[in-house]
Amino acid sequence: MIDSAKIELRYLSVKDYKELKISMIESYDSMPGEYWSEGEIKNLIKKFPEGQLCIVIDEKIAGCALSIIVDYNKFDDNHTYLQIIGGETFSTHTKTGDVLYGIDVFIHPEYRGMRLGRRLYEARKELCEQLNLKAIVFGGRIPNYGQYAEELTPKKYIEKVKLKEIHDPVLSFQLSNDFHVKKVIKGYLPGDHESKEYATLMEWNNIYYTKPDKIFTSQKTVVRLGLVQWQMRLFKNFDALVAQIEFFVDAVSDYQSDFILFPELFNAPLMADYNHLNEAEAIRSLASYTDRLLETFSDFAITYNINIITGSMPQIIGEHMYNVGYLCRRDGSYERYEKLHITPAEESAWGMKGGTKLKTMDTDCGKIGVLICYDVEFPELPRLLAEQEMNILFVPFMTDTQNGYSRVRLCAQARAIENECYVAIAGSVGNLPKVNNMDIQYAQSAVFTPSDFSFPVNGIKAEATPNTESTLLVDVDLDLLKELHNFGSVRNLKDRRLDLYKLKLKGKDNN
Repeated sequence: MIDSAKIELRYLSVKDYKELKISMIESYDSMPGEYWSEGEIKNLIKKFPEGQLCIVIDEKIAGCALSIIVDYNKFDDNHTYLQIIGGETFSTHTKTGDVLYGIDVFIHPEYRGMRLGRRLYEARKELCEQLNLKAIVFGGRIPNYGQYAEELTPKKYIEKVKLKEIHDPVLSFQLSNDFHVKKVIKGYLPGDHESKEYATLMEWNNIYYTKPDKIFTSQKTVVRLGLVQWQMRLFKNFDALVAQIEFFVDAVSDYQSDFILFPELFNAPLMADYNHLNEAEAIRSLASYTDRLLETFSDFAITYNINIITGSMPQIIGEHMYNVGYLCRRDGSYERYEKLHITPAEESAWGMKGGTKLKTMDTDCGKIGVLICYDVEFPELPRLLAEQEMNILFVPFMTDTQNGYSRVRLCAQARAIENECYVAIAGSVGNLPKVNNMDIQYAQSAVFTPSDFSFPVNGIKAEATPNTESTLLVDVDLDLLKELHNFGSVRNLKDRRLDLYKLKLKGKDNN
């Protein structure tokens, strides 16, 4: 884990050049002396600022992707690198072109293995779509080809890389990011001895090419949610629990999900080792894992490029124990949320206390709120979050019987209608016979919507199979909420009689 690291994907600035040069020199270790001059970077930024992207970690340039727009009809597929960039003036760049041409991408050696290259490629794809360009094209090196040149032609080498019989650090990565080989070019980049001066002309086609132009923004309007319906089972140790967590994070991130939601107290199986203690002592022992789990989730959020809502875990602060969770953002930052209303069973069996903090949290997909289980049964809380412009409410829960589940589900559906927002709930299933007070679980995870013409008639976007371990992947459109707020059949937020009543949040912790 990179301690206290914050990852930022943004446009490159001229002020970044000093750090950029250091990063380029260390990244191009196989091609010493090959890096962009300050004049060239200034020219690129001046001509096409949106096409120059960088990833910054703790004020260091961890990676960079440079590109121009070209009229591809002016070139054939046998062009060279120097021809396509038009020299240091980048005279081939034109705003009226139809192809986004990638002229460089690199990741600093210190930060490789963190999937930062994937982020840069995804940002390029988004830019290509928003500028309504036909495709992304670039010439890719094949640095491992030199090891096979005597026995394989470039064509045979590429086939073996596609079949995963050979790994090429550049081509394998590009193929895994949905680029295909359009052609093999000889002499594309003179001096590239590792590739024997061969290059693969790579292409990614924009299937939305007919869409109108869009302004490049960092905030998405269609957001993909991944919900984990977690199977309660006994784990051999902490590492086994972490392995199961990573399985779900990996699986959901493979579908380019923006969020993954875990249930309340999903780590309860670790209490099996403390079943000889009374219930209050056992859950306090469980709290000893919370800091390690936070570090694990924060690592996974960065590595798998996904915002993680960690469900909830017990945490001891001072003399008291609380039920808390974390939003671990994919930029490396995190934020805590707390269960405010403690159930009678939690208080009597575990001695838990209710938290004091209620607020929305900013993400790269807009403002969200998180309420843990019982909290969603109090309509004041989601309404206060809605007044802070929350679009998605996440509800990690844990219910033993179908009665308890119905309370959470029905209240969550009501909250979606009342507050004109999406509500995602995720719970646990199965049995824990060796953990007191956690014997049985019942859940059906789901995503609920407002009830109007743009949404499902029953207000249910999607739901999992009851009481079966699974994941649920759901796309929600934030633009539909904006339309609902202003033009819905009814307008629950706008039509409130604030002349008769008003809801107010108290306490310094909620400012």
